[in-house]
Amino acid sequence: MLITIVADYGAGDLAFAEVRQRFAKLMRHAETTEVPVRPFDTVGAGFCVAQLAFGDGPSNRIVYANVAPRTDEDDARTDNAGEPLSACRLPSGVLVVGVAAGFSMSFLERPIRAVKVADAGSQFRSRDVFPAAVADLARGNDLLGAELTVPPPPPRSVVWTDGYGNLKTSWHEPPAPVGATVRVRIGETEAEAVVSDGVFAVPSGTMSFAPGSSGWDSPFYELLLRGGNAAERFGAPPNGTPVQIA
Repeated sequence: MLITIVADYGAGDLAFAEVRQRFAKLMRHAETTEVPVRPFDTVGAGFCVAQLAFGDGPSNRIVYANVAPRTDEDDARTDNAGEPLSACRLPSGVLVVGVAAGFSMSFLERPIRAVKVADAGSQFRSRDVFPAAVADLARGNDLLGAELTVPPPPPRSVVWTDGYGNLKTSWHEPPAPVGATVRVRIGETEAEAVVSDGVFAVPSGTMSFAPGSSGWDSPFYELLLRGGNAAERFGAPPNGTPVQIA
């Protein structure tokens, strides 16, 4: 069994190792891997969760997400309480378990149910509290409770920046005919891009806006600056920033 941990601990952070050790104790034959996202970035976490859950792979895998900014309440929290753990079993058999915070479970666009486990008891719930519930769910134990309300994913926004600086967006359709030049605004920065049917179908030095390598029901459009870095061109916008096109 493969367990992928999507969390905002930080690349190479000790927390990833501690969570992996916890799973190694609870699920001895499971293989674990990790995907770091920016601190409190529930948009990026939600995108990664869905990309991994809907992508090709073994049907008995688990995607485990923990990005918990604890912004669901402004008052002081008791015993390190935070957003509840939730879960969804896809028709493929993939089990997704994650803290229901912000957009972390939104991209699944499936019914999300609460997991019957404490939402308090440790500052580090994803190591001390939640892994045992994940192991129980993997073994078929019924810990699912009421359906939760989660927000829809942010429309027409930046949802992920890959290692090449390509900006993956939640656009699913072209804003203009292929070959048209459009004006793209992200935050306070504007730049021109060519609508194309392939991210590399533009000359070097040109920005393309085209279906990329990510998506499940339909491809996500992304901005790629050929020979450059689109994220740097737009000032490294955080995930969730609207992408306006004229």
